[in-house]
Amino acid sequence: MKNYDKLKKLTLSLLEEIGEDPAREGLIKTPARVAKAWEFFSKGYDESLDEVINEAVFHEDAKDMVIVRDVEFFSLCEHHLLPFFGKVHVGYIPNGKVIGLSKIPRIIDMFSRRLQVQERLTHQIAEALQDVLNPIGVAVVMEGVHMCMQMRGVEKQNSFASTSSMLGQFRKSAETRTEFLSIISK
Repeated sequence: MKNYDKLKKLTLSLLEEIGEDPAREGLIKTPARVAKAWEFFSKGYDESLDEVINEAVFHEDAKDMVIVRDVEFFSLCEHHLLPFFGKVHVGYIPNGKVIGLSKIPRIIDMFSRRLQVQERLTHQIAEALQDVLNPIGVAVVMEGVHMCMQMRGVEKQNSFASTSSMLGQFRKSAETRTEFLSIISK
C-alpha cells in the first residue's frame, strides 16, 4: 500500500511550487483527493497475475479463436505522468485451457495501473496470457489517445497510437492474423 500521508505532502508541495495557495477553499482537500487517486492509478504494482486470475483457468477442448474486444483502458505515461486511454482487443487460440472472460479486462487493468508506455503494456498483456494459458497463439491490439501528445509538445488533438503484440500462430500465420484483425475492426 502506498504511503497516503506522504502522497498528500508531496501534492501540497507541488501546489505551493506552482504558485498556488493550498489553503484556498477549492484546494484544501486536493492533497487528500490526489493521494487517493494515485493509490488507485498505481494499484497494479500491488497486484499479481495469480491474484487477478484467481484460479479461473479451465480445461476445455475449444480450438477456435476467443476474442474480447473494445475493452476500455486508461494508464499514465511514464514520461510525463499524463493519461493515455483507449481500447484493447485481445484474442487467443486455446490449447486445452480457457480463461474466464472477465479475467482478460482484469489483466489489462493490472498492467494499466502502473506507469507505462503503450508498447510495453501491449506486450505485457500478451505475455501474461501466453504464460497462463500456453495457447496456440495470442494477439493484442491497443488503440490509445495520449494526453502528452494532445496537451503539450506537438499538440495534435486527433492523433492516436496503435500497437500490437502477436505471439504463436498469430505471428506465424497471415491468415490467422487477418481473421483476428477483421473481427476486431467490425
